[in-house]
Amino acid sequence: MSGRPAAPAIPHSGSEFRTIARHAGTVLAGQLAVMAFGVTDTLVASRHSEGALAALSVGSAIFVSIYVALMGVVQALLPVWAEHHGARRFAAIGASVRQSLYICLATAVLGMTLLLSPGPLLRWAEVPEALRGDVTAYLGVLAAALPPALLFRLYSTLNQSLGKPQLVTWLQVGSLALKVPLTLWFALGGLGVPAQGAIGCAWATLVVNSLLCLVGVWLLRTRAGYAPYRIWQRMERPDPAVLRAFARLGIPAGLAIMVEVTSFTLMALFIARQGTTAAAAHQIAANAAAVLYMMPLSLAIATSARTSHWLGAGHAARARAAVGTGLCMASATAVLLASGLFFGRESLAAVYSANPAIVATASGLLAWVAAYHLADTLQCVCVFVLRCYRITVSALVVYSVMLWGAGLGCGYLAAYRGLGPFGPLPVPSTFWKTSSLALAATATIFLLLVRRAVRRAPA
Repeated sequence: MSGRPAAPAIPHSGSEFRTIARHAGTVLAGQLAVMAFGVTDTLVASRHSEGALAALSVGSAIFVSIYVALMGVVQALLPVWAEHHGARRFAAIGASVRQSLYICLATAVLGMTLLLSPGPLLRWAEVPEALRGDVTAYLGVLAAALPPALLFRLYSTLNQSLGKPQLVTWLQVGSLALKVPLTLWFALGGLGVPAQGAIGCAWATLVVNSLLCLVGVWLLRTRAGYAPYRIWQRMERPDPAVLRAFARLGIPAGLAIMVEVTSFTLMALFIARQGTTAAAAHQIAANAAAVLYMMPLSLAIATSARTSHWLGAGHAARARAAVGTGLCMASATAVLLASGLFFGRESLAAVYSANPAIVATASGLLAWVAAYHLADTLQCVCVFVLRCYRITVSALVVYSVMLWGAGLGCGYLAAYRGLGPFGPLPVPSTFWKTSSLALAATATIFLLLVRRAVRRAPA
C-alpha cells in the first residue's frame, strides 16, 4: 500500500464558489478591522492637536509606503504554500516556512533601517522643521513594531494558503478592541501616562502588533491542526535555491505594491498644491477607494489560494475554473459597489464634510472613483492570479509604466503643463481621470496575461 496520501476530492463549481466566497468574506472582515486601526489613530490624533494630526499624516504615509512593500514580499509566498498543500506535501510546508523566516529577517532589517533614518526623506519632502521631531520619534517606535507585524503577516499568509483564514480574522477583529483604548490612553494621556499625541498612537500599535505576533506563535505551537506541517523542527541553514525562488516571487511583488501605493501618495502631494478644498476632496475620494479596495483584495487572496491549491494538486482545469469563478465574483461585486457609489456619491461626500465646496468637488471625484474601482477590482484579482503562475516581473513593468507613467505622469502634465492640444487643467479630477484610464489599460493587459497563463498551464 502506497504511503502517499490520497488525492483530494475535486468539488463541483458550486462548491468552488462557496469556498472562495467563504474565504474572501473571512479575509474581508479582518482587512476592515485593520483599516479601522488607521481610522482610530486619525480620530484620536485630531483630538490631541493639529500638530499631532499633521505628524501622524506624514509619518503614517512614510510607514505605510515601506511596510506594504515589505509585506508584499512576505505575502507573495502564499502560492508556494498553497501548492504544497494541494499536492499534500505537508512536511515541505514546514520546511518552507522555516526558510521564509530568513526572508522575514531581511525585510525587517531593511525596513527598520529606513524607518530609523527618515531625515533625508523629510528634508527632500520639505516637511516643516516643527514636525520633524515628532515624525522621527513616531517612526522610531514603529520601527520596533515592524518585525512583529511582518511575522504576523507571515502567519496570516500561511493560514490563507491553507484555506484557514478564520483564526487570523478573529485575532485582527479582537485586536481592534485593544487598539482603541490603548490609543486613547497613550495619545491623550491618563492614569499617570502623559499625553503623547501621534507618538502615543505608535506605542499602541507596537503593543498590539507584539501581542498579535505572540498569539500567532502560540497557536502554531499548540493547535493540533498545524501538526501535520511539522513547522517546529530544527531550524535549517539558509537554502540559497529556496531563497532565490522566494526572492524571484517576492521582490517583484513587493515592488509592484510599492508602485501602486506611491502612485496614490504622490497624487495626493501633487493635488495638495491646488489648495485645501482640492486636498480635502481628494482625501475623501482616496478614502472611499481604499475602503472599496478591501473587497477585491479579499477575493484576490481567496482566488489565488484556490488556484495554487489546484495547481499543486495537478488539476490545471480546476485551477482554471477557480480563476474564472474568482473573476466573475469580483466583477459582479465591483459593478454593485461602483453603482452604489455613483448614485450615492453626493450623500457620501456630505457625510465627510459640511463644507459645500468640498462636498461638490468630492461628489465629482467619487464618480471617477466608481469607474476607478471597476478597473481596480479586475487588476487586483489578476495580479494575484499571475503570481500563482509565477508571472511577477512583467506585472511590475506594467504597473510602473501605466500607474507611474500614464496615470501619474500624464495626470501631472495634463494638470500643470498641458497635454497635446489641451491646456493645463489644475483640478483634482484631472489626476483621477488619467489614473482611471491607466488602471483600465492595466486591467486589460493583466486579463490577457492571465488568459495566456491558464492556457499554457500543463493539463
